[in-house]
Amino acid sequence: MSATAPASVVESARAGWDAWRASRLASVAAPTGNLALVETRWAPPGEEEPVGEAPAGQPDGVTVTGLERRDIVTGQVQRGIRRWDANSPAIRHFATIDAFPFDPRWVVEAVFTPVSESRVFPFEHIRDGGATRDLVVPGDLAVTLDGVPYTLSAFDDGGSLLLVFADPTNGVSTYGAGRFLLVRRPAGEERVVLDFNRAFVPPCGFSAHYNCPLPPPQNRLHLPVEAGEKLPVFRDGYQVH
Repeated sequence: MSATAPASVVESARAGWDAWRASRLASVAAPTGNLALVETRWAPPGEEEPVGEAPAGQPDGVTVTGLERRDIVTGQVQRGIRRWDANSPAIRHFATIDAFPFDPRWVVEAVFTPVSESRVFPFEHIRDGGATRDLVVPGDLAVTLDGVPYTLSAFDDGGSLLLVFADPTNGVSTYGAGRFLLVRRPAGEERVVLDFNRAFVPPCGFSAHYNCPLPPPQNRLHLPVEAGEKLPVFRDGYQVH
């Protein structure tokens, strides 16, 4: 394990952990939370897809929103819609998100080194059949875990860094495709905290209608990260599919 963050940082992380857990449980079950997504539909590249409020006659609690991406082959803008249902089967059967107990050893320090220009790395996505999409990685996260140095790639996510990582717990006690961790993005080279107690199940662990990025090779850790969220728990045998 690398050097744990300063005691004051660890205590702050511990003090905020219960509130973070509560916010996660509330957010995934919200009317447009991860559990509510029941459809993602894409128009052919270059064509419009209707967006906006749910059409008349839809059940209460249904919301329709728009999104866009670049077509993975042509690079053209591709527009789509997402349909959210506040009464989805996943929400009705949701019980909790199982998690490891808070572990101060997994509040660690890393050094973020920015790059001078926008840099992209190819990330495979769970529903792209092995193809990759380029995501902006604005710097490197250098950390040593259990004596092994890593240079991790976290991509820009609305001003924060999103670290997509894998470890030997995946498919055993945690989500099989890896987990996510949000990291504060500093302006320059600076020490940052990686609080793996706040590692979380990706959106695709709650709905099959997401296309989540997968951990690149440099983000595959050699030791089990027994911290953070494990798996969603559903009642009555419900499964995400």
